[in-house]
Amino acid sequence: MRGVVGASGRSYLQRLWRTRTTTSTGTRSISTGDEHGGDEVLHSSKVKIFDRNLKRRQRDRAAWLMRTKDSLVDTVADNLLDRLEDCKKTFPTALCLGGSLEAIRRLLRGRGAIEKLIMMDTSYDMVKLCKDAEQDVAEKNIETSFLVGDEEFLPIKESSLDLVISCLGLHWTNDLPGAMIQSRLALKPDGLFLAAILGGETLKELRIACTVAQMEREGGISPRLSPLAQVRDAGNLLTRAGFNLPGVDVDEYTVRYNSALELIEHLRAMGETNALLQRNIMLKRETALATAAIYESMFASEDGTIPATFQVIYMTGWKEHHSQQKAKRRGSATISFNDIQKQFTGGCSS
Repeated sequence: MRGVVGASGRSYLQRLWRTRTTTSTGTRSISTGDEHGGDEVLHSSKVKIFDRNLKRRQRDRAAWLMRTKDSLVDTVADNLLDRLEDCKKTFPTALCLGGSLEAIRRLLRGRGAIEKLIMMDTSYDMVKLCKDAEQDVAEKNIETSFLVGDEEFLPIKESSLDLVISCLGLHWTNDLPGAMIQSRLALKPDGLFLAAILGGETLKELRIACTVAQMEREGGISPRLSPLAQVRDAGNLLTRAGFNLPGVDVDEYTVRYNSALELIEHLRAMGETNALLQRNIMLKRETALATAAIYESMFASEDGTIPATFQVIYMTGWKEHHSQQKAKRRGSATISFNDIQKQFTGGCSS
């Protein structure tokens, strides 16, 4: 991987159930999160798009393949944490959900004034990786605990958190609105939800190359890349989940690789490979070779490298609190638009 070129599109649309993990200062524990009763969690979506067991195994593999410092992951995590600097309030208790756990912990650097941090992932190996990396983190004043759990069945007590962070993880949930609702329920009033998910323009070059190759070699197409949320959907997701003061902005990053194979290796190290339930398990050798050749012929630069686009959607939402700004009740206006028009037109009307 040659590096990341950020094409910043940062323009805010608005500025902004019981845990079984036992923690004490200086003590770090691992809990499976499997002990909660069936009546204490929300029912999962009936529509199953992703194979969550496969995704967990992919996360296990990624824990062993993950690069020490991934420039793309670090950039996204750092930009997400920057939003904490826009807030005057502090967040003593925080939960970090799946995705880029290790990068979030390493790059936190005191932002948000977090005192207690819960790091949760569906993968035991990924949680163990984060626990092992804790000894190398510069900040030793944060009480950190570790939990193996599923974002779709959040094992966190209601109204117990000040902050929920998810960096590049929630786009793999079958019920994204449901997972966001559970995050809101876990927050205290005026708690903050921060998330970064991959958007629909991600890997558009690979999608095109794969589609053309399948049409040429197999006479049809099958899903090889996962469906992702569109930018226009993000605000609706926040509102549907019940968050106040929703904010959405988008960044696109272009990463350059020496070959299509290097791109696939990077996706495996990130845990971002295909986990669709309705996937074709076998990929013919000739189709794979054709995909790589088409990718290079259509998108390669003069230096021989190929680009890959990663669109990241950043979402911000707050749990309701009486101190937050609220829109006035409809019909409560005391000034008529007709009066305003007369004021600016000098009483003349056309």
